Amino acid sequence: MEITSINNRLIKDTTKLHKKKYRDETGLFLVEGYHLYEEAYKSNSIKTIFTTDQSIMGENVIYVNELVLEKLAQTRNPQGVLCVCEKQQSTELTDKILILEKLQDPGNLGTLMRSALAFGYKTIVLDNTVDIYNDKVLRSTQGAIFKLNIILSDTLDFMKMHKEYTYYGTSMNGENLSVINKSEKLALILGNEGAGVSEEVKNSTYKNITIKTYDVESLNVGVAGSIIMYSTIS
Repeated sequence: MEITSINNRLIKDTTKLHKKKYRDETGLFLVEGYHLYEEAYKSNSIKTIFTTDQSIMGENVIYVNELVLEKLAQTRNPQGVLCVCEKQQSTELTDKILILEKLQDPGNLGTLMRSALAFGYKTIVLDNTVDIYNDKVLRSTQGAIFKLNIILSDTLDFMKMHKEYTYYGTSMNGENLSVINKSEKLALILGNEGAGVSEEVKNSTYKNITIKTYDVESLNVGVAGSIIMYSTIS
């Protein structure tokens, strides 16, 4: 099958996935480029593949021309493949959890997802954050999204339901990272770029921690979270 018109019904329906509303309604999202295609393929998340590359074959492959691929893509010069993927939902928890409360910057979310995967925080709880299936987030994760367990939950509700974890918030006036007990099941909570972790959540944690710095008041949340997660490697 080959599609050469941007007015094709399937193409029009697929481009709706650029919007969060339709991603939520359908449980589908888009990824672009060969690297994300390979990661999605490994995770069995792909529903449909749109490509200009004749070497990519399969029952779910639809060939398109450059004009149609540009219509489907959200980058200016897309690589030759774009995939419609199914959201993977799980309630399985790992021993280390990253909780993100009201993050709004796609780059920060993507950075933290990659760091979480690298440092063993394979479960991420999202509390009213920027959409994880935003194309900027997906590109910055470099495929990490296909290897992480993503849970959507209010932070306090999650804490009440899972008391087996030791919760560490982050605060400008917090304690040194050395207070973290690496041998326990632990959950790190990071907050909004401007407001930080909410007071209600900070008041419910075991301890609130901070990174000692020189000559700067605070670090970008993506950098700070990465440093803290690295510090907990046993």
